Formats: sequence, structure tokens, C-alpha cells
Amino acid sequence: MAQRLATEYVKASLQLTEAQMTDFLQSFAKQHVQLQVKVLDNGNQDIVLEDGTGEELHLPFARKDGQYVCEMSCRLVNPKLTDVMRKTVAAFKGDAIVNRIYSAYTMEYRYAKGAVNKIIEHAAGRDKTVFELRDTAGQLQRMFDQLQVEQEIERTQSEVDALLDLRNLADNPEQVAQIDRKLKDYTKRLFILEA
Repeated sequence: MAQRLATEYVKASLQLTEAQMTDFLQSFAKQHVQLQVKVLDNGNQDIVLEDGTGEELHLPFARKDGQYVCEMSCRLVNPKLTDVMRKTVAAFKGDAIVNRIYSAYTMEYRYAKGAVNKIIEHAAGRDKTVFELRDTAGQLQRMFDQLQVEQEIERTQSEVDALLDLRNLADNPEQVAQIDRKLKDYTKRLFILEA
């Protein structure tokens, strides 16, 4: 198995409520890393994690609209801090673009709301999608929505047919003009639905 050289968080973001921030800070005790919290004058916090080997991970949290927001990037070499960061992104539903760097290739992981939704292998100038999360529920919803449109098209066509029958039977020019106006509206509606 290839040895990972480094893990690079190209872009990572977390949004935590006050209660989640407490859970966030307590989670590091279980992972056996040293924790320093610096509270700044404006309520922002700078959290520094250290694994005992000298490598540090800085997590700057800014207070925005009653939440703590962390947007950061970093490069980690030590597996312990790498694992801590991975667990943190997953547990607290973070978004991230992460490069796991090996000697011959790089694996790019894209996280959305704490879950990996895409993995891309970058090797020898080529990109290959290894995994991509499918939005099955979304696809089913879109198919259902299409069926609703098709049903409305059928109803509109039935109305047009009924109006055409009435037009053929009408003998009053004013009644024919009124039917033609309705037909014009239905024609526009059909054009929109079929587009």
C-alpha cells in the first residue's frame, strides 16, 4: 500500500452553534491531542491542536450571526492530526476539498455536509473519478415533477380539443372570437409546458 506523504486541506469550512462549539472542544479530549483555545476581544476564537510531535493545526473561528464559522486551509503530515481533522469534518458536517498526496498520485476528496460526495484520482496528468455520490432522491423528484408537467399537458390538450369542438358548433362570431382568445391562451400555456 502506498505511503501517504501529506494531507492538504485546500479549503475547509465548519459552522457551529454555541452548543456545537462546546461538543467540538470536548471531542478533542477523546482523540488525545493537546488543545489551546485563544478567545479574542471580538468573541472570535483561535483553536490550536497539537499532537505531541510539534505539528500544529490552527482552526480560526469567527463569530457570525450567532454561529462560529471556520474557513481554513492547511497541510498536515502527521497521521494523528490528519485523522482528527477528518473526523471533525465528518462529525460536524463540514465542507472540504482535501488532497491526500502520495508519491505517484494525489487523491482529491470532496466533502459536503460531512460526507464524501466525490473522489478524484490525479495521476500522470490525468484525472479519473473514482467515486461520485448519486442524488437518487433528487433524480426521482425531478422525474415525478416531469410527470406532473406531462399530466398538465394532457389536461390542457383536452381543453383545447373541447374548445375546438365548441368552435366548430358555434354560429355567433362573438362566441367564435371568445373561443379563439381562450385557444390562444392555451396555446401559449402548451408552448411553455412543452419547453
